[in-house]
Order: sequence, then C-alpha cells, then structure tokens
Amino acid sequence: MNEITQNPFTYEDDKFHDECGVFGVFNHEEAATLVALGLHALQHRGQEATGIVSVDGKQYFAHRGLGLVDDIFNDAATIANLKGNAAVGHNRYATTGGAGLRNVQPLYADLSFGGFTVAHNGDLTNASKLRKELTAQGSIFQSTGDTETIIHLVALSRKANVFDRVVDALKQIEGAYSLIIHAEGKMMGVRDPNGFRPLVLGRLDSAYILASETCALDIIGAEFVRDIEPGELVVITEQGIQSHRPLVAANHSFCIFEYIYFARPDSIIEGKSVYDKRKNIGVVLAEEAPCDVDLVVPVPDSGVPAAIGYAQATGIPFELGIIRNHYVGRTFIEPTQKIRHLGVKRKHNANRGLVDGKRIVLVDDSIVRGTTSKKIVEMMRAAGAKEVHMRIACPPTKHSCYYGIDTPTSAELLASTHTIEEMAKFIGVDSLSFISEDGLYRAMGEDGRNAKTPQYCDACFTGDYPVALTDQAMKKAG
Repeated sequence: MNEITQNPFTYEDDKFHDECGVFGVFNHEEAATLVALGLHALQHRGQEATGIVSVDGKQYFAHRGLGLVDDIFNDAATIANLKGNAAVGHNRYATTGGAGLRNVQPLYADLSFGGFTVAHNGDLTNASKLRKELTAQGSIFQSTGDTETIIHLVALSRKANVFDRVVDALKQIEGAYSLIIHAEGKMMGVRDPNGFRPLVLGRLDSAYILASETCALDIIGAEFVRDIEPGELVVITEQGIQSHRPLVAANHSFCIFEYIYFARPDSIIEGKSVYDKRKNIGVVLAEEAPCDVDLVVPVPDSGVPAAIGYAQATGIPFELGIIRNHYVGRTFIEPTQKIRHLGVKRKHNANRGLVDGKRIVLVDDSIVRGTTSKKIVEMMRAAGAKEVHMRIACPPTKHSCYYGIDTPTSAELLASTHTIEEMAKFIGVDSLSFISEDGLYRAMGEDGRNAKTPQYCDACFTGDYPVALTDQAMKKAG
C-alpha cells in the first residue's frame, strides 16, 4: 500500500470544487441588483472572488473583488455605480490561472466594435495551445486564466459582426464552457457541444435571465423557461430571443458530479431534481451495500439527501450524529502542527449523546484525499460510537477533471493509489462501500452505464475523457 502523506490540508481542500457560477440579466432597470442576488444564490459554485459588469447602452461599469458576494457587494453605493439595464456576474473558484484580482470575472475589453464582456463556467482543454498561438500573433494577455483566450479570438476574428466573431471563436476552443457574453447591445448564452456545465434561461416580466442553476432564478422570483441545450447559442436583444446551433453536435456529457455534489439540492437541472437524484443515490446505495447498524448519520451538508434515501430504503433511523457549524469563515490562525488536527472540528462536531454506544453508518458524497473522512471517523469513535461504517454516494474517484472542477492530481486521490480495503484501513472504518457506476446511472433514471456512449461525463471515476485533453498532451510531450 502506498504511504499517505499527512499534509496540512483543510476541510475545504478535501472536497472537489466547481469552478464558478454565472448569472446575467437583460432588460431590467435593476439589473445589477438582481445579478448580485443571483450570485448570492450561486455562492456554493465559487467562494474565492466575485464580480459584476453592467452596461447602460453606451458605457460599461465593473466592480470585482476577492471574497464572498456579501463581502464585495455589501452597500447600496456599490450597486448604484453599476448602472444600466443589463449586467453579467460571476462567482469564481480558480481551477486555471490561479487566484488574484486580474483573474476575477467577468472579463471586459474594448474591442474594435465596442465593449465586450464574458463570464465563463468550465475549463478549456486547449487554452495553453491557443494562448501560445495568440501571443505569437501579438496578443497581450492581462490575466493568467483560460477565459481571456476567448476575448482574443473574438478580437482577431475577421468576421463582419460580433455574432459571427463569437461563433468563430467558439469553433476554435475545446473543452467545457457555459458562457454569458454581452456586446453591441446583445446578451448571449452558450453551452459547449457536450453540455458539461449547466446553463438555464429564465424570465422576469420583460427581462431575460441566464444562470448556472434554477435556484438563482428562484431568489429573484424569475420564471424558469428552459435549459440552454448543449451546443446552443442564444442571442437576447430588445426584440426578443433567437436560438442558433453553430457548433458540431457531440455526445451528451453533462457532469454527473453536478447531481452528486456541486449543484444546490433545490435546483432543477436538465429536467431532474437534484435533491430527488441524491435521495435516489442513497436508495441504490442501500440496495448495493446494506449495513447492520443502529443509525444512519449523514456527513453534513452534502451527504444529507443520500443519507435520507439510505435510511428510508433500509428502515434504519436517520439521525444528525454530526452537527455542522454554518458560520465558519476563513481562519487567520496559523495552522501549526499542534492545532492542525482541530481543523475539521471547526466545521463538524459529534453529537455525542446520540452516537455513544451506537453502531453507525456515515453517508458522504465522496472521498477525495481521505484526510477529512479519517478525522470524522476518529471524531465518531471518540464520541463513543461502537462501530463506524461508511457508504459513499459516488464510485471511487480515481482521475483528475479537466472540464471545470478543481481536483487533486490522480496521485493525490486516495482511490487512485489504494484498494477499497486499504482505504477503509486508512480512514479507520469497520467497512467501506461505494455506489457502483451502474448503480449511479440507475439512480439517475438510466438503465445503467453504456460503455460506448455514457449519458454523462464520469471521467473522474472511469478515466474516459469525452473531449481531447490537448494541453495535457502537450505537457506530457514536453
């Protein structure tokens, strides 16, 4: 068995992170206010930075910052300075380019035809290759992320109008992208041909809304209209909305981890309730990996729906054996070795009176490095649990993601270097089981995983990458 390096990872480092959330409003007198509210609902998709760019028909206005939405858009004056009836917003968790204010989106540029702003959820898999080509042509990059590549492709396009320039750029990029763009009095929304990341269309009176998830429509009272479909580009103007299909069709590859962990449980994505699917996962997990215990205990908050499904399927009582502190922010305490082990307890604490003397099964959404799971199991045993078992609501994650999720390298993923038995020993549980790939697909309402044409992107489990990893291949080639 490979050795586990006890690095000082925090709880947040031991979870997968989605790259970001996007939100746009067109034709509303309080566009920036609505965008700020929408970003608040999408805070779970990115906590490092946030920004809004608005336009009043003539001029663009921008405000960006490092931190949470409530930290950056916390006074009326800030919102009042974001004038106009159209605005685009973005929450960021860096997967490419690193942190820093220069990478905070939406990005804005003055191009030959006027202002251009873009917000991007996803990762481009050929951004480094394109960046080298663009730099050789004289492009000067202001950020280190992949999104700016799109701006330069639009700027250098020889096409006659902004729509054709955007299409020209889209035909050159590869990977995962859900974009909101504003230029020349138009707002555009587009998903890549595989549909890796979500993007939905809503309406509020005469205003159109574009958002990563339906929960962001709910917060402003907007009506859900439909999902933007894979490969679709919608153009919103004062005359209404037009749909275009400029990209070559591809196999549907929506990220299955959106249903397992990333999306908010109250969102509806591609016609499916995220909450219902998470409960279904728990039901199938109970069928595949039953456990003779006294209590089903979720690892909050992401493990709760699956644990409810597991408990309902087995008839074992569901109890909150772990209490989460919802008021944990960034710590300014130096993480010395002496106090480093307290990191998990800042967020989770055992409900000692409930678990003492009990046999429990912990239900969680995933195991990444395993360091947090180990601490939680230790916490349960210290609280007096007689037996501690663990059931995981996704298959073992063995591969890195290159489509908009921040994941460790494969070597850092516990399941990549350890058998399930070795993982159980490291974490310290009496037993450990994961839902199978077929079981996950059945929970999603499919017959099972079709090896030839999977209905979702499940590369983090299978290593089956649906879009070429151009930049990764270049790195390997030296």
